[in-house]
Parts: sequence; structure tokens; C-alpha cells
Amino acid sequence: MNHATLIADALKIRATQATAVLDLLAAGNTIPFIARYRKEATGSLDEEQIRQINDMAARLQALDERRQTILATIAAQGKLTPELQQQIEAVATLTELEDLYQPYKPKRKTRASVARAQGLEPLAQLIWQQIRTRETAIDLAAPFLSTELPDAATALVGARDIVAEMLSDHAVIRQRVREKARQQGTLRARKIADAIDERQVYALYYEADFRVDRLKPHQILAINRGEAEKVLRVHLDVDEKDWLLAMRSVVRPDPRSPLAEQLQMAMADSAQRLLLPAIERDIRRALTEQAEAHAIAVFGENLRNLLIQPPLAGHTVLGIDPGYRTGCKVAIVDPTGKVLDTGTIYPHPPQNRWQEALMQLAAWVSRYQVTLIAIGNGTASRETEQLVAELTRTQDGVHYLMANEAGASVYSASKLAKEELPHLDVTLRGAVSIARRVQDPLAELVKIEPKAIGVGLYQHDVNQKQLAETLVGVVESVVNHVGVDVNTASPALLTYVSGIGPKLAEKIVAQREQHGRFPNRQSLLSVSGLGSKAFEQCAGFLRIRDGDNPLDASAIHPESYAVATAVLQLAQLSPTAPLPQRQAALTALQQKHPLPELAARLHVGLPTLTDIFAQLIRPGRDPRAELPPPLLRSDVLSMEDLRPGMRLNGTVRNVVDFGAFVDIGVKQDGLLHRSHIPHHVRLGVGDVIEVAVLSVEPERNRIGLGWPDG
Repeated sequence: MNHATLIADALKIRATQATAVLDLLAAGNTIPFIARYRKEATGSLDEEQIRQINDMAARLQALDERRQTILATIAAQGKLTPELQQQIEAVATLTELEDLYQPYKPKRKTRASVARAQGLEPLAQLIWQQIRTRETAIDLAAPFLSTELPDAATALVGARDIVAEMLSDHAVIRQRVREKARQQGTLRARKIADAIDERQVYALYYEADFRVDRLKPHQILAINRGEAEKVLRVHLDVDEKDWLLAMRSVVRPDPRSPLAEQLQMAMADSAQRLLLPAIERDIRRALTEQAEAHAIAVFGENLRNLLIQPPLAGHTVLGIDPGYRTGCKVAIVDPTGKVLDTGTIYPHPPQNRWQEALMQLAAWVSRYQVTLIAIGNGTASRETEQLVAELTRTQDGVHYLMANEAGASVYSASKLAKEELPHLDVTLRGAVSIARRVQDPLAELVKIEPKAIGVGLYQHDVNQKQLAETLVGVVESVVNHVGVDVNTASPALLTYVSGIGPKLAEKIVAQREQHGRFPNRQSLLSVSGLGSKAFEQCAGFLRIRDGDNPLDASAIHPESYAVATAVLQLAQLSPTAPLPQRQAALTALQQKHPLPELAARLHVGLPTLTDIFAQLIRPGRDPRAELPPPLLRSDVLSMEDLRPGMRLNGTVRNVVDFGAFVDIGVKQDGLLHRSHIPHHVRLGVGDVIEVAVLSVEPERNRIGLGWPDG
């Protein structure tokens, strides 16, 4: 089957859909563009499905390339039979392919290769064939004696080495043992006797046995890390019957052969020395890949939820990057993100200038009409929250929230930060970032390398290339989902727009600064390097508000302007008609002429027309506006204030395999274990939820949370 058919079968879609996506990708179209503006071709596949098709196509291409390399290698050895070629061309996975290649793979010097060089291959074949004869094993070995092989026992050892390697290399044996290991193998973790694990991070795994098929991703990654840190010793245990039955399905000792015992010895040696270690490597590599894929997916989902948080527009924000010895860095930014003032306060040890800090904060709030205070959630954050809570009790209309400061220090030292805030000390730039990320999380967080935004689990243990690719894809997806105002966006934000990239983003901003606002989408074509293909990919995701053409402020692609204009004419509307009039007229048009009828009349696909109607009814709608806003606070709790049974509102800070960490306004985030989350509820980073306090352990800094009413 061709790639499109294989992909379609795997993803349960039509082959024509897979073919269309592959053709569009091959033509240089981006995934966001295909998902949003080529729905007729793809049958309205979403971004995730298109990414899956793209990833599967890459894996199949790599498999084909490896297949051709293997065929060429075996052919060069003169060992490629028609049957073997057919087998190699038929396999659908890399593991199966490598199993077939194993006997022909060039090897470094092995015990078997030494024995073959000594001319013992024919004797090994006699053991394999279990020849029946009246001669003894010693008699059969006699013809192979030489100065290198002075006695029959030495010759038989060498022949067994060859048989052991043949057994280990046999594709059917490897596949069957691997499958048994996957289903019924046991992964055993033990603490190394003299290993140091001061905080007992790996205590759960000091003496732990897990069925391979029941291992959870976070357990696999924890065990891997414990092993890498030389705290744990790990071994995969496969029952003897499992590997023995697999071998006997291919070759079986014959009681009537004088070489039966030689085969049995070769089987045991093969299992312990070659086969089982190889299977253990295969299984653990597969487990790690699965666990890493899961961890990367969790990180990606958490990042998506963080980026899609609704902006808190219209606030003058005072951002605080907390600290002890070096003080708390403060930055005040106006509703557009412009820095109004900066400074440092020293409320905490060793200076302890609490009252002075309060007075300075109050002065800033009064001078700049601050309405919101954002506190970074790192070192000294809860002590700083106490300070701010004391301030807000005397300030009407001023609230605060805890902001995820992950990556703020990375941004502060970056080239982009130096260009944006050249006159600010690196330590103060972090406070600016904290304030701005409250006003518009997406616009600010895209300035930071996605990996630096710590909302995952074991992020440093997973495949860093795959992690980076996934997270960049998430940022790209969110940016294009929301849309970007081309006349205000930073280069960092424009970089993620479909079809643009870093160099073109810099050129767009440079032209904007030199010649002023872009009056319409068409004027983007005057940017050096932005050709027709790049324009096609990016235009629908760029917004131009208050420009020459009202449609430029919507997600309607310029290629569909004629259809959009025809719809407005049919509804007897002008492009600038007020929203209530627009909604009433377009609703009436749909009632009079159903969309399928209009689509046929206007010669446009139904999915595209549906999207055009949605944009005309609510032009330029920010999808983030429909989400609940972040939780604002005006007072603070301590762990001592908590009692089992209390109900509190909290913000989800991180989602991991075993539950969610929730900020309920005290120093330590509480753990809402997955066993307390209803099956129908799917939590995301940034969600504001109500929780019940189940347990409080101040001495261990632990808070157990549950779902209210259950």
C-alpha cells in the first residue's frame, strides 16, 4: 500500500483526505493554513489530524529509506533471495525490518565470528539441523580440529557460539520473545546498596516490580532518571518458558541426535548472553519512547492552555519579580505594555524594610493609577504576596494575582529583551515580562523559548529535539488560532505566523517602523522577501484594524473577499454595518437561503462559507475572550488558615499524570490527585476551579485537595 492508504487506515480517515494533505504539504503549505483555509480539500481535518499525517508520512519515508539501505547491503553480500526481499518489502514497522536484517548486519568481532573464521560453520549447521547418526558429538567435531582447535570440546564450544548467535538473530524468535516480554515481562528496580538518595526521591522504586504492560509513563521516566543518577539498578525479567518456547518453535532438540545436548546448551547461552539483553534494550527503548511521547504531549497541552489564557486588557499593571537579598524588582506598565517606571524594594530579609516597601508600592499605585499587581510565583513569592495583600486592603479597586514567572529570567538576558528594553538593567526586565504576560500572555510568552516555560513533567529527560518541535508547533498553532495584529505585533509573535518565520518577521517590523502602519493586507506584498506564496500562507492570520478594508480585521482570507462581499450584498449590508444590524441581517439571510444553497449559488465550498458567515457575524473575534478570566485576589491565606472541608477557588498551575497542582492562595500549591478528578472533567493549565481541602500537612508542605461534592 502507498503512504496515503497506510496513513488513512491508521487514522481512520479516507485515503483521499490523506492524499490531499500530503499533496498540500508537498506544495509548501503550512499546517495552520491547510487546517483553516483548505477544508474542502481535506474534508475539514483539524490541525492535530494534519500533524499526525505529516508525522506518519515522515516515519514512513524514513522506513522506506532504511528498507532500501538494508536491501542494498544484503544484495552486496550476495544473500538477497526473492523470498527475503519479499519479506523485507512487506514489513510495516522499523522493528520488524531490523529483525529481518539482524542476521546480515555487519558486526564487530564476536565469539561467533571468531568461530566462523575457524571454519566451524558446518559443525554449527549440524547442531542446528539435529542430525541423526550413530556417531557421537566428539566424533562429529573431529574433522574440525586444528592447531587453533586442539580438541573436540573447544570445537563444540565454538560451534555453539555460532548457533547461539543464529538463535538470537532469528527474526521469528526475537519477535515472539519481544511480544511475550511486552505482555508478561517484569521490570525490576532495586536501590544500589551504597547509592546516595538524600531526599529519597526514588524511594518508591527501591524495591519495585512492575508488569511491563502496566507501567505508567511517569514511572518509566522516574526509573530511567534513578538509573541514570546511579541510585537504581534496573532489570527486565522474562520467564524461561517464554524464550524457550519461542526458540523451540524454530528449532527443537532431537533426543535421537547426538547433538541434542549441544543445542540445549546453545539455547541457554543465547538467551542469557545475547537474546534477553537485546530484548531488554528493545523493550526499554520502546517504553522510553512511549513515555517521552506522552510527557511531550502533556507539556504541549499545558503550554497550549497557558498561551490561550485570556488577556487582561485595559489594566495598568505593577509587576513584581520577588527576591530576598537582592530585593523585589518592580515595573509598572500601561495598558499598551509601555514601561512607565521601575524600581526595587527590600521588604524581606536581610534588609526587612517592610513599611518602606509598602509606602513605595502605595506611591506607585497612586501615581500611575495601577489597577492590578502581578507577582511572580518564584522565590519569596508568598512573602511578597503578604506584602501586596496588606497594600490592597487599603487600596480600593486594586487586585493582585500570582503570575507564572517561568522563563522570565531567560527572556531578561535574551537579545530580544536587550532590543526591547535597552535602558533597563537585566534584573528589571523580568518584572516587565511578568507584568506584560498578565496583559497578554500569548504576546509575551512567545518571546521565550518554549522549553523554558516549565509546565511539564521530566522535561529535561525527554528527547529534546522532539520536545522543541512539538512546543514550537503548539505556539504556532495558538498564534494562528488567535490571529496577530500586524501593526502592533513584536517580531517574536510574527515569527510564529504561518509562512513568515524570523527573517521575514524582522523585515515586516522594520518596514512598519520606517513607513508607518500597513493600511491593508495587500500592502504586505511591498515587504522585501514576502512573495505571493508567503502572502497566501500568512494573510488570513494577520489582522489590520481600522484599515482601508474592514475585512482585513477578520480571519477571512483575501482569496475569499469576493464571496464575503457577495454575502454582504445579499444581506443588504455594508462592510461597516454595526454588529446588531449585521447579526440580524445575516441570520435572516441564512433562514431564507440555507448555507448549502448559498454555497452552490456562490460557487464556494460549504466549510469556507460557514467560516465566512461566522467571521461576518463576529468580525475579528478573539477566541480567548470566551474563556474565564484569571483569578484575581485581594487577600492572602496561610497554610495555618486551612482546614479540611474548606472550599476555595484556585488556579491550575500544572497538569501531570497523577493529577493537577492548584494554587489556592497559600505558599504551597495543593495536589488534586487524579483519583479525585471526575472522569468527565479535563483540566488545563490556567483553569480556575473550586476545590475542597482534604488534608493539610504543614511539616511536609503538603496540601491534599479534592473535588467539591465528591
